[in-house]
Amino acid sequence: MKMSRNAIAFACALGVMAMTGAAFAAVPLYRLFCQVTGFDGTVKRAEVAPDQVLDETVLIRFDTNVRGLPMTFRAEQVSQRVRIGETGMAFFDVTNTSDKPVHATAAYNVVPERAGPYFQKLQCFCFEGQTIQPGETVKFPVQYFVAPEMATDRESRGVEEITLSYTFYPTQGFEQAANGGSTSGAAG
Repeated sequence: MKMSRNAIAFACALGVMAMTGAAFAAVPLYRLFCQVTGFDGTVKRAEVAPDQVLDETVLIRFDTNVRGLPMTFRAEQVSQRVRIGETGMAFFDVTNTSDKPVHATAAYNVVPERAGPYFQKLQCFCFEGQTIQPGETVKFPVQYFVAPEMATDRESRGVEEITLSYTFYPTQGFEQAANGGSTSGAAG
């Protein structure tokens, strides 16, 4: 069976379009997979806080990083001690130190990785594009809890300290491509 040159060109063009679409879908699909499973220390998103609060506590440490951006990023608190199952609230300050708007996204993870499935967020600014104006300081809240099931899981039982780490990185180019040329100004 012999294919015409037009059919081969069409098949190649279709393949390139499919691969380009897969490249753009890979990040959100991987993010969703990690959020659902807690894979690789990724924190899950939760709709409601647990009904059960244990007497056992865990120390939550906050780590902030910036990659390739003219901004400062810090946690208002270095750490918090919370009871397992209790809802905690942490605040983070981001300041654009340049004279131009900064387009950024924050990625996060927790250490130790075995705590990832149990550290869950009710509210977070992560994985949403942020536009921070020149000289502007923005305060971002994170509402979280450590699920009570962590205390009975044989692999995570005994975890006394969890570090929640955020890294802001530039996203203007990715957001423009993903949004058909416009940038996102959402503050989550």
